[in-house]
Amino acid sequence: MSRHNRRRSTLRFRLTVGAAGVLAAAAAAASVTVASAGETRPRGDTAKADHAVFVQGDELDGNTIHVFKRGEGGRLTAAGRYATGGRGGDQVDAPTDSLASQGSLVYDQRSGRLLAVNAGSGTVTSFRVRGRKLSDRQVVWSSGGDFPSSLAVSGGLAYVLNAGGAGSVQGFRITARGLEPLRGSHRSLGLDNKKVPLFSSSPGQVAFTPGGGQLVVTTKSANTIEVFPVGRDGRPARRAVINDSAGGVPFAVTFDRSGRMLVAEAKDSTVTTYKVRADGTLAVLQKSLPNGQKTLCWLERAGDFFYGGNTGSSTVTGYRTDRHGALSLTDASGVATPPSAASQGVIDVAVTKDERFLYVQNATSGTVDGFRVGENGSLTKVTTVTGLPSFAESGMEGIVAV
Repeated sequence: MSRHNRRRSTLRFRLTVGAAGVLAAAAAAASVTVASAGETRPRGDTAKADHAVFVQGDELDGNTIHVFKRGEGGRLTAAGRYATGGRGGDQVDAPTDSLASQGSLVYDQRSGRLLAVNAGSGTVTSFRVRGRKLSDRQVVWSSGGDFPSSLAVSGGLAYVLNAGGAGSVQGFRITARGLEPLRGSHRSLGLDNKKVPLFSSSPGQVAFTPGGGQLVVTTKSANTIEVFPVGRDGRPARRAVINDSAGGVPFAVTFDRSGRMLVAEAKDSTVTTYKVRADGTLAVLQKSLPNGQKTLCWLERAGDFFYGGNTGSSTVTGYRTDRHGALSLTDASGVATPPSAASQGVIDVAVTKDERFLYVQNATSGTVDGFRVGENGSLTKVTTVTGLPSFAESGMEGIVAV
């Protein structure tokens, strides 16, 4: 099928679902409750006192970052709220996830900066992270397109995925002053969306391969995984290498320890494992693995384990890889932890750098759950934060754990 025809084709599915600075810690209305779900052996030492979890509120009248102290055992305590200087956004007909993407909030360890998209104003904000405090806010007044929804960082570079209109990626240098546009790095995706896209036709994520040699974009309705080889100057190839997705509606991307690419596919809640070749073509290493749940969209790695958010089922699925890279479920049911009435509308997930804790956004409930990751991949709930922006006209989306 030609690129033009592939762009015009639409998968017929419906994703269903059962001034700057601190606004003051006292204004953070989130409260914290703690629950446990049986004993699991913790891995490594307890979290340091200055570790934090950042949650993007995506509020339409003014986007904010909600900050939580991550204390001993992974418990969260509200620690402040910061205005991004931009507006949140809401894609057309989004059922639970306003941005319909993975990677809308990212932390760049190299520079110590937190980057956030402001989908409603077409801007990107960066903060310097100092423990649980954000400072040196900088707003880039153009993301290079409409409705920025995802970010990727690698080696001093940041790329923004713009989901609206024709869709595009735009590069930036990460400097001591924040983000600086990289001339000649803008690439169109050739989509046919409106400025505010339909959630099912917007691209799902932009991601760098390990080492930063390629830039990967998933497109939902076109059902493609598009790869831009990246040059030494940080600029992508003029044209993407377009690969048909092995599973329906590719959404989130992550990588295992050996650099194999895992793609979450929303249509049938499957994960496909690929090798990304140097020329941008993909080879399927393991065909689409179903999890028995509904609408798998988000996927993150914790060592040899992976955890996926199933928004249609409000569940989290656990996966493990063996030494050969073969992927399997940690539980045959596809449910890594029992669902909760206070944890509805599971969307984005984040794993701490030490890989001991997993945090899950629940859009409908306006909550974040925290889990301790056991040595066998099991999850034990250690905290629930309530009072976050729940999905209605819009809702929180984007979470980072450091």
